[in-house]
Amino acid sequence: MRRGLLAMRNGLPDDDVRESARALAAHALELPELAGARTVAAYVSVGAEPGTGALLDALRARGARVLLPALLADNDLDWGEYTGPGSLTEVRHGSKMALLEPSGTRLGPDAVTGADAVLLPGLAVDTRGMRLGRGGGSYDRVLARLERAGARPRLVVLLYNTEVVARVPVEEHDRPVHAVVTPSGARRFA
Repeated sequence: MRRGLLAMRNGLPDDDVRESARALAAHALELPELAGARTVAAYVSVGAEPGTGALLDALRARGARVLLPALLADNDLDWGEYTGPGSLTEVRHGSKMALLEPSGTRLGPDAVTGADAVLLPGLAVDTRGMRLGRGGGSYDRVLARLERAGARPRLVVLLYNTEVVARVPVEEHDRPVHAVVTPSGARRFA
């Protein structure tokens, strides 16, 4: 399922990826979960992932503190503050693709527990709100950390329209998201 979803993403024309990013930002900014968020943990999209750049800047313009991940050697995530495009640096992790990560002070893996909302990357979400990630486990660790801390941020995944599917495989540790945002709008889950 992951291979098929990635192949569809990688086949999207650049114009579609750019237009989708604008639509995603507009719909995401309408979500009450993000409108009232003082701190949002997010990520910088890479390749053909649904674009996050415009959304990150719009959240900052609203006065939200935006935290971005930095990948650690064990695939866990540290966090740093996003203060604009100039606060990012390209980091290559071994043979993996290069990621844009915050260049400032690292806040530690537990910094995410102070977020009011967490934007999660994914490949698909199903009608129950179950998210299919890329399989590296980084965000499974984030979700487990939030649960251990008793933190209850709103969980939102950003996807393309075709990535909202009937069912994704679920493992015991998987947790549902509260909402999905696609270029055509937002959907909440119970």
